Amino acid sequence: MKKRRATRETLGLTRAEFAVLRRLRTPEKIQQFLYDLKQNFEPDGDSCHSVRVVLRERRAHCIEGAMLAACALWVHGEPPLLLDLQAVRDYDHVVALFRRRGRWGAISKTNGIGLRWRDPVYRSLRELAMSWFHEYYNKRDHKTLRTYSVPYDLRRLKPAQWVTATDGAWDVVDALESVRHYRLLTPAQARQPMRRDPFEREVGNLLQYRRPRKK
Repeated sequence: MKKRRATRETLGLTRAEFAVLRRLRTPEKIQQFLYDLKQNFEPDGDSCHSVRVVLRERRAHCIEGAMLAACALWVHGEPPLLLDLQAVRDYDHVVALFRRRGRWGAISKTNGIGLRWRDPVYRSLRELAMSWFHEYYNKRDHKTLRTYSVPYDLRRLKPAQWVTATDGAWDVVDALESVRHYRLLTPAQARQPMRRDPFEREVGNLLQYRRPRKK
């Protein structure tokens, strides 16, 4: 049975950890918390930190921030849903979903300017996913977004797999890769998008947090 509201005992968090999530009462507050987290540049190699580790280290990349956001939503009685966005010749992106008055919105942890928060104004998940299409590009300036997933409910996994895991929440990565994804473009449409122009490239290269210099 999927519990509507996550308790501290359900999640396995300490009182201090749970208190942080309790303070994030709205999607807007959750998003601001993610904005304030430093970017996880994975200095020690690929990571998929659990909610506990993100709360401790105060840094995250997209899927780590999305899991924390989903967990905070669950604490406040909303389902902990993730959306997986898949790209070609580029990195995937993961966001946490929420709904208001029948419209979808998204909470996002990203270091750039394009793949950020989305207000709850989208009638469908396809419409929401397409809102990122123009800003989703790789270093060669190609627009790369191609598919989006069905919502993945993190209550399908045990909290020990993604909330308190100490060796990485890799089960979430595997789960997102295995769920159904829908194509956004036909093969013909995928050949049509223009590359970013120099001005878009300049603006798109702005980062919230600079990558630390290698020692």
